[in-house]
Amino acid sequence: MSDPFDTSSLRASTLSAWASSPTRLREDAATEDDLVRGGYRDRLLTELAQNAADAASRAGITGSLRVWLSGNDLHIANTGAPLDIGGVHALTALRVSEKTGGVGRFGVGFTAVRAVSEEIEFRSSAGGVEFSGEATREAMKSAGLTVPPVGVPVLRLVWPSAHLPAAGFASEIVLRLREDDGEALLQAFRAEAVDLLLELSALGSIEIAGKRLERIERSLGGGVEEVAVGEHRWWQYRTDYARWLIPLVDGTPRPVTSDVLRAPTRSDEELSLPALLVAEIAMAPDRRRILPGADIERLADGYGAFLAALPARVRPSFVPVPGFARSAVDGVLRDRILAESSSTAWLLGCSGKDLVPTRASVLTGLTDDLAQVLGEVFPDLVAPSLSGPRHAAALAAVGVHRLGLARIAEMLTGVDREPGWWGSLYDALSPLVVDGVTAEELAALPVPLADGRTVTGPRTVVLGQQVGTEGKVQWARLVHGDAARPLLTRLGAAEASREDLLADPALEALLDDLDWDDEESVEELTESVLRLAAGAREVPSWIGSLPLVDSEGQLRAADELLMPDAPLAALLTDDSPFGIVAAETVSEFGADSLRAVGVGWGFGIVSDDLPTGPDHDLDDEESWWDAAEEDPETIVAVRDLDLVDDSKWSEALTTLATDPKTHAALQDRRGYTAWWLRTHAQVDGDRLGSFRAPSDRTFEGLLDVLDHPYADDLAAALAPGRLENAWFTSLILDRLADPQYSPTPAVIARAHSLVADAVASRRVALDDLDLPPKVRAISGVLVDPADAVVIDRPWFASVVPTDLAVLSSMASAATLASVLDVRTASESIDADVVGVGRVSSWDREPGAVLGCAALGLDLPVGQVIVHRELVVRLAGAVTGEHNVRWWVTADGNTHVGDRGEH
Repeated sequence: MSDPFDTSSLRASTLSAWASSPTRLREDAATEDDLVRGGYRDRLLTELAQNAADAASRAGITGSLRVWLSGNDLHIANTGAPLDIGGVHALTALRVSEKTGGVGRFGVGFTAVRAVSEEIEFRSSAGGVEFSGEATREAMKSAGLTVPPVGVPVLRLVWPSAHLPAAGFASEIVLRLREDDGEALLQAFRAEAVDLLLELSALGSIEIAGKRLERIERSLGGGVEEVAVGEHRWWQYRTDYARWLIPLVDGTPRPVTSDVLRAPTRSDEELSLPALLVAEIAMAPDRRRILPGADIERLADGYGAFLAALPARVRPSFVPVPGFARSAVDGVLRDRILAESSSTAWLLGCSGKDLVPTRASVLTGLTDDLAQVLGEVFPDLVAPSLSGPRHAAALAAVGVHRLGLARIAEMLTGVDREPGWWGSLYDALSPLVVDGVTAEELAALPVPLADGRTVTGPRTVVLGQQVGTEGKVQWARLVHGDAARPLLTRLGAAEASREDLLADPALEALLDDLDWDDEESVEELTESVLRLAAGAREVPSWIGSLPLVDSEGQLRAADELLMPDAPLAALLTDDSPFGIVAAETVSEFGADSLRAVGVGWGFGIVSDDLPTGPDHDLDDEESWWDAAEEDPETIVAVRDLDLVDDSKWSEALTTLATDPKTHAALQDRRGYTAWWLRTHAQVDGDRLGSFRAPSDRTFEGLLDVLDHPYADDLAAALAPGRLENAWFTSLILDRLADPQYSPTPAVIARAHSLVADAVASRRVALDDLDLPPKVRAISGVLVDPADAVVIDRPWFASVVPTDLAVLSSMASAATLASVLDVRTASESIDADVVGVGRVSSWDREPGAVLGCAALGLDLPVGQVIVHRELVVRLAGAVTGEHNVRWWVTADGNTHVGDRGEH
C-alpha cells in the first residue's frame, strides 16, 4: 500500500518519543481524553463542518457537506481542498494546527471524532489516512509500551488508507461507531445543520441522510442581505470583524433574547445581544471560550452602521436594553455597542433624517400631527413611530434625551410662528393632556394674542367666544382667534364673550386714563372696542366715553354724538350739546357698532348695578334721589331728557315707548326716567304727571287722559295712583275746586281720601298746600268752605245734605277737615234723640240679626235702644228734625228705629 504522507515515519517518531518519555505518553493520552470528554464532547458535526469550510475556503469554492450512515459506519464527506501533508501533521498533533486563518487557528477540533469512534478513516482524493485504537494498542505492545489508565491516544498514530472519498467529494471521514447510535446522531446533526450553514459562510449546503439544506443569500440593499436556510430567514449585515444576523418570524425581524458568541460556531460565551453575532476571534483550544487578551471590543465596530441599515421602524429593537450581562464578554460587547450606537446617526427623526441619539430628544406618545408641527422647530425630535413606551428603554440606553410636556413648553418659549401654527400645536397636544398632572406640565405653554404678542401660560389669557381675529384687545390677554382651541380652556384659560371683554374693568380704567392727544393709542383702542361691539348684545354705559371723530374732525365721547340720520336729532333743542359722528367712521365700523358704544340714535341709557349716590350726570338726579323713599338698588335711566325741545314731547314719547331699551326704563314708576318725565316733561303746556293713562280711572274726571297712541305704555310716567308730593296733591285739590271738571261722587270721595292720606303719612306737609277757594261736595257741586261739612261719623251722612257734605273716609275725615279748613260734622252739628225707646240687645232684635247677616257683618255686642220711629233734632250747621235709621249719641248709646231697617 502506498504511503504518500509517510505515516510510517510519523508513527516511528511518536513511538520513539513515548518510549523515551513515558510522561509524554501519559500526557498525550490524558490530553486526548480531556478533549473527548470535555472540550469536544458534543461538537462532532460542528468541528467536521468547520474543517469542511476550511477546505472549501482553501479551494476558493462554496463547500458542500454530506452525512450518511452505512451500517455502523458514519460517513461525512465534503468538497474543497484535499488532505495534504500539513493536514496530516495537524491531525496527529494535539497542540498544533496548520490553519493560519479561516475559522480557527488550532487543529484539535478533529478530536471530536473520538467521542463516537476509535476506528477513524480520513479518505481524500490526494491520499487517505486511518486512526485505529486497536492498531495503536498493538503498536504500543510491539514497542513495549504500557497503555495508560485513560486509554490509548488514538489520534497520535496514523496509518495510510487506500480508500477514495465518495464521488464528487474531496474528502470523506468514516467513523465506525462504537455504539448503535447512528440514527440518534443523524437526528442531532439535522438540528445543528441550520445553524452551521448560518455560521460557516464557506459552506453552501449540508445534506444529512438524503435531506439537503442550502444557504441562499440575496442583497436587500444598504449592506443588508437576506439569508435563507430551508424555511428559516435572517437579515445579515457584515462589518470588518463580524456578521450580525437578525431572525425573521413571519417576515418580521425579531430581536434575540439570548444566544452565544459564534466564533464562527457556537461557543459557551453567553450573550444578551438582540442580534446573533458570528465573529472571527481567537478562541481557546476547545473553542468554548475566548482566549484571554483577545480584542473583544472591535467586534462591536460598525454596529451603529448596522442599525442605520435596518428599516427605521425596527432599529430601536436592536439596541441592547439595560440588564445584567450574561458573561464578561457580553458586558464588554454591550458597553461598546451602546457607545457606538449612541454616537452614530441611525435614529429616525421627525424630519425624516437619521439622528445621533445623544443629540436627539424623544417625547413619549408623540403623534404624527404633533410631530408635523414640532418638527419644524425641533429638528432633533425622534419620529412618532419610535416615540412610544415600547422603545423607551432602548432610547434611554443610547442617551436620547427624554422630553416631558413641561420641557416642550419651555423649549417653545421664544419660538416665532403664526397664530394658526400655534392652533395646530394645541390640537396636536390635546390627546396628550389626560389629567391634571399633564395639564400642569403645560402651564408655561406660549400663547399668541390678538394684539400680536406671545405670552407665557394659558392661565394668563382669555379665550374669546365668537370674538373673531380682527383687531387688538389692549386691555386683556385675548388669544388670537386662529390659535383659540379647547385645550387652552383645559389648561386654565378663561372664556370671555364680546360682552365680557367690553365689560372688563380694565377697559374702563384704560378709557379713564387714555391720552386723547396720543393719536395712535386712540385709534387702536377705538378700533378694538368697535370691532367687539359689532356683535355684542349688551355694552356697559361707561363705554360711552370712547373717543370718536365727529363730523368736524374733532374727538368727542361716543355718548356725546349722534348718528347722522338719528331720529333723536329732530327732537332736541337747537343748542343741544350733541355732535354728529363722522360719516367715515360709520362707513368703516357700521351703525350697529357705533350705536352699541353709545352713539345716539334714540335716547341713551345709563345703568349702574350698585349705585352709591346721584352721580350719574343725569338732569335733576339729586331731586329724584332725595324724593325716593329708599336708595335705589340699581339704576337704569334714560339720559338727556332735558335736551328735548318742549314742542317735540309727543314725538319724543313715541320714541321712548317704541325703543325696547327705553321702554323697559319707562316701566319703573319709582325709577329716574318715569320720575323725570312726570316732573319735567310737558305736553300742551302741562306736566306729563298731570295726565292719566286711559286705563287708570283713579282720578277720572279730575285729570285728562293723555292723548297719545302709547299712553298706556307711558302709564308709569303719568299721574300716580296716590299723592306722593305737594305739587300733585295741590293739583288734585285745584282740580276738585275747578268747575271745569266733573268727577263722580266715587272719584271725589277717593280723591279726598288720598289727599288726607298723603298728609297723614307725612308725604306731604300741610304747610306746602294752598287752601282751595271752593271745596267739592259729594254731590259734585262746589261749596264755600265755611258752609261745607266733612262727614266724620257715619250717622251724619243721612242728615247732612249732599251739597254740603264733603266725604273721604271716617278715619281720615279729621285730616281732610284740616287740609280744607272745613268743619267736621261732629263738631258743627248738635243732635238730640226725640222720645224714649226700649232698651234691648243686638242679639234679641230679629231685624238687627237679619240686617247684619244680609250685609255680611258681625253682629254687634251690647245694648241697643229701639225706637218705634227714630227722630233726631239737629242744631248748628244742619237744623231741624230728621227721621233716621240709627244714631249714636254723645254718651255712646246706639239708637235704632224699629221699622225692619237698621
